[in-house]
Amino acid sequence: MSALKILIIPGSTRAGSHNARLAAAAAYQFVQADADITRISLADFPLPIYDADLEAQSGVPRAAVNLARMIGGHDAVLLVTPEYNAAVPPLLSNAIAWLSRLDLPLEGRGAVFRNRPFAIAAASENRFGGERALAALRLMLTACNATVIPSQLALGFADKAFNDMDRLRLPADVAALDALVEQLIETAQQTT
Repeated sequence: MSALKILIIPGSTRAGSHNARLAAAAAYQFVQADADITRISLADFPLPIYDADLEAQSGVPRAAVNLARMIGGHDAVLLVTPEYNAAVPPLLSNAIAWLSRLDLPLEGRGAVFRNRPFAIAAASENRFGGERALAALRLMLTACNATVIPSQLALGFADKAFNDMDRLRLPADVAALDALVEQLIETAQQTT
């Protein structure tokens, strides 16, 4: 059996982002589990703010189509989100909005969410680790008919959570990430 293809998408493009570091730590764990990973930046898929009038006039932007193709080429997806004002940041929310509007021939609207499992994680300098953003993200993805695995990681005190190699320092954080990785792989194996 060939290695599962996992796509990792940080919801932040900021230099030094804790969530980009968590995405790197997750990538390492997936590689240790013999998965084939791809980590992308949403900066490579620039999208205008979702506007129904713009969609009616111009259709879904090419960048959204390309992002959907990227997701479609993988067996499972991990989204790693910051928390802005107790919610999902605009960058990630906007990408999901455009992806949900994509109506692919023979597949229908939002098919990119239905055909593979998703995992979610967040990192924050506060003790809650982005839990509110994760609740909002789970709700958004579920509304798009995505299968979101139960395991998730809310990494608190993220400014102290990583070593110089972008690996998690605390055994409890490593164990939580391992559980997420294992569950996403198992779910992807059942759906491929």
